[in-house]
Amino acid sequence: MPQAHAPQPLWTIAAPVIGWLLLGGQAMGFGQSLGLVYQGLMIAGLLGGVLAAVHHAEVVAHRVGEPLGSLILAGAITAIEVALIVTLMLAGGESATTLARDTVFATVMIILNGIVGICLLVGGHRHLEQRFEIKGVNAALSTLAAIVVLTMVLPVFTSSVPGPVYSNSQLGFIAVICLLLYAAFLFIQTIRHRDYFLPSPEDAAVAGADAHVAPPSTRAAWISAGLLVLGLAAVVLLAKSISPLIEAGVAAIGAPATLVGVIIAAIVLLPEGLAALGAAKANLLQTSLNLALGSALASIGLTIPVVALVAIANGWQLTLGLDAASIVLVMLSLLVATLSLGTGRTTVLQGVVHLAIFATYLFMTVFP
Repeated sequence: MPQAHAPQPLWTIAAPVIGWLLLGGQAMGFGQSLGLVYQGLMIAGLLGGVLAAVHHAEVVAHRVGEPLGSLILAGAITAIEVALIVTLMLAGGESATTLARDTVFATVMIILNGIVGICLLVGGHRHLEQRFEIKGVNAALSTLAAIVVLTMVLPVFTSSVPGPVYSNSQLGFIAVICLLLYAAFLFIQTIRHRDYFLPSPEDAAVAGADAHVAPPSTRAAWISAGLLVLGLAAVVLLAKSISPLIEAGVAAIGAPATLVGVIIAAIVLLPEGLAALGAAKANLLQTSLNLALGSALASIGLTIPVVALVAIANGWQLTLGLDAASIVLVMLSLLVATLSLGTGRTTVLQGVVHLAIFATYLFMTVFP
């Protein structure tokens, strides 16, 4: 008989509220008067918001089931990420036209190598060998490869306008293609071939007690959904508020300014990373990969069209093309992901390879 679903822990309700109270205090000038003490409180509030977001995403996912559950966290994070990028672009004007490229590239590298790598390593260490539905992963990887190359590699080689940029007509065309590709993937994932993205019954049975806990009520799921959005919005805005502190730290160690984007992207992706890691530890690698690859697709497939629209409307030239070293790293990441996830079974070796590429990416970001 299924166990009753546990009630919401009080801290998961308080964390998003505290995050917004800290943001309100920052707006009222408490950050300037208290200095580093208030910055420390904001960092603590940020981490609390991240952990609360993971909890609420898992509650909603348990209610709606897979693969829709994996889309909840990815969609919420992507929507807020897009809003943050557009806000910063509008504030920074034409000087911020590389922001979307830098953020999306960092997001793809963090997900494809950092999150996937740690999930494969930890899951393989705990369960020796893990299985997943290869058809679903192949669908996600092929769509991701097409969108990545069309948005961040092809602009380097076009000739209508000089530099790694698209003309307005090219940019509009690529934006529509990105939306169509992502919409087609969602159709396959949620309707036509939903079974490609479901954990096998054997893996679900081995996953532990959570498989036998009754789903939360509809009311509890709606409350968690609201708290999830509230908490993620606070996480992103808190990350934005402490970015000057991060920028100062990056400048103090003499690292390039692009490292700031990597750190902010990592903070924003932390809820999803923790949720994916928890699924891998529970031997639900299919759910873990749904979260990771689905988020990468949502990030680039939705962000680029929106920022393209903003750039065209304001007459800006949106820089999307990557430099040569970044192209090599992203192509290597896609190739290795295709090979390591091409058999439907993984071990710790695949995790080590992905993490080695991720470490190289971080090193080359600091020491280009």
